[in-house]
Amino acid sequence: MALDPQGRPPAQAAGLTAPRTHARVVSLFLRSLGAIHVIAFLSLGVQIEGLIGSRGILPATELLGFVAARTDATRYWLLPTVFWLDASDAALRGACWAGAAAGALLALGFAPLPNLLASWVLYLSLTTVGQVFLGYQWDGLLLETTLLAVFLAPRGLWLRPREPAAPALWLLRFLLFRLMFASGLAKLAIGDASWRSLTALTFHYETQPLPTPLAWYAHQQPLWMHQFACALMFGVELFVPFLVLGPRRARLLAFAPLVALQISIAATGNYTFFNLLAIALCLLLLDDAVFRWPAVEPAPPVPPRFRAVRLAAASVLVLVALVPFLGSFGRMPWPGPLVALYRVAAPFRSVNAYGLFAVMTTERPEILLEGSGDGVEWRPYAFRYKPGDPKRAPAFVAPHQPRLDWQMWFAALRGRCEGAPWFLRFVQRLKAASPQVLGLLDGNPFPEAPPVQVRARLQDYRFTTWDERSRTGDYWRVQDKGFFCPDVPVNLELPPFAE
Repeated sequence: MALDPQGRPPAQAAGLTAPRTHARVVSLFLRSLGAIHVIAFLSLGVQIEGLIGSRGILPATELLGFVAARTDATRYWLLPTVFWLDASDAALRGACWAGAAAGALLALGFAPLPNLLASWVLYLSLTTVGQVFLGYQWDGLLLETTLLAVFLAPRGLWLRPREPAAPALWLLRFLLFRLMFASGLAKLAIGDASWRSLTALTFHYETQPLPTPLAWYAHQQPLWMHQFACALMFGVELFVPFLVLGPRRARLLAFAPLVALQISIAATGNYTFFNLLAIALCLLLLDDAVFRWPAVEPAPPVPPRFRAVRLAAASVLVLVALVPFLGSFGRMPWPGPLVALYRVAAPFRSVNAYGLFAVMTTERPEILLEGSGDGVEWRPYAFRYKPGDPKRAPAFVAPHQPRLDWQMWFAALRGRCEGAPWFLRFVQRLKAASPQVLGLLDGNPFPEAPPVQVRARLQDYRFTTWDERSRTGDYWRVQDKGFFCPDVPVNLELPPFAE
């Protein structure tokens, strides 16, 4: 179809049909992204000192000092973070509050471009020094979304509706495509038997990191219902994403199933701000006409040379994004310059591979952490959110992410504490009675003096059945599996960071 000089179809150019604008949808997306940044920064801010503060589990100062002693000026590229200037507790807290403020201003529509850039720089800085505590796929997704949103943001002091450049809009839709399609394809490509037999959901609700109260009820459903839900999920993740890249009607058809999938995931599992962010990306499948919003005036025509530059830049971004996207499913014969370009971009964590829930965990080991002052009487450390007391129901936690509770789930899957070096440092902080680390827990069982010994046992947790819960009131069946970690000496030499 031939287009007029402003890029409109002939019918629109002749005034026969209303133009399909996206300006107000883009404004809604940017405001939503600002609100998500507020959530992400505030959630991190209340934990930051216990995680990577000077008396935290993995101090950022130790990581930066370790790297600085072994590298030259390339350290600033390898670890891009403002905390090279100052990584004190006050600086870490300040970055979280400043990021939340930038997100709030963006949500209010003030100075969208500067606040997007500030949010990206601050969140990148925190993830760079956050180590295992900020290495989740949604942390990378937030960075990548924010960086691409910079190309959508209108210039000026206030967020006024302005029709976005088509390549900028398409890049974010392509990100949504990669996120959803990779999640479906990874489940099949890795060869996990439970996904291929459609039985994965018989395990998922009870073995995911932090179930919600609805997860217990979802787990009780019959096998055929789990298999039906699993098949439906594959349909949404493997086929619907291609509608994202299609014409308007296809994109509108994709919106409802993609959003419904995110709502169903959020209903049974606490996945922080991930579901909100995925739904925000889905907004870009719509246009202003869907909400019966009046169309805005089209943007002035862009000179051909600028259109060419913009299209070339978007093409390079797509090619670089394909490296991790396709590379996660096998080796690809990429041209050397493209691989080099990806390696240059990699430290900025804004071009990522995705593939959530690729391997289904079929067991749920939990770590029972205990301390003792005499080696005879042992008192348990209680966590606020992860399963502990069998009678305590799972809770809704999202969009907050209790990152220590999440890491305890990963550590338990290792089977032994030697496979989780950060856990050894965690135990050391407990024996040193670090108030910042104890603040991450649900109280301090040793208020009078720190424990002399701290040990960890593995326990197997399973959801109870209807009958078991009616008889006992328990949500979980618990079975001891032996030691996860013996006592850890306070003076044990450990690296200043943990993979």
